[in-house]
Amino acid sequence: MIAAYQGFYEATDIREERNREFFRRFLSPSEDGMLIGAWRNDGSRLVGYACLYWHFSSIKAVETVLMNDLYVAPEARREGIGRALIDAAAGVARERGSPVLEWSTAPDNATAQRLYDSTGAERSTWVEYELRV
Repeated sequence: MIAAYQGFYEATDIREERNREFFRRFLSPSEDGMLIGAWRNDGSRLVGYACLYWHFSSIKAVETVLMNDLYVAPEARREGIGRALIDAAAGVARERGSPVLEWSTAPDNATAQRLYDSTGAERSTWVEYELRV
């Protein structure tokens, strides 16, 4: 599922072993974050996931929760799974005492933006930068 998410965003050099090692840090309990899975009702198959990072806001001087990844398998989209994952992530943020659940998406991901706009979340005006080092 993580490799599919990476492929969706056209990542190169996707490696299963590296993914296992990196995402293992988000298995509960974790000081780094949490993985949330969405399974078919019978529990037979993972159809979506969200990866949460414990994050900080210097402006608000609080810990926030960053939903760094949200992915639903193509065959399971439009079934409310994305919204359920967002609701679960917001629940985690509330349990941690965080006043904010944050996330971002690619500017051209109109499908995700329609979902995000429908949640009552406020669209940020921040512009992100990346510096390759």
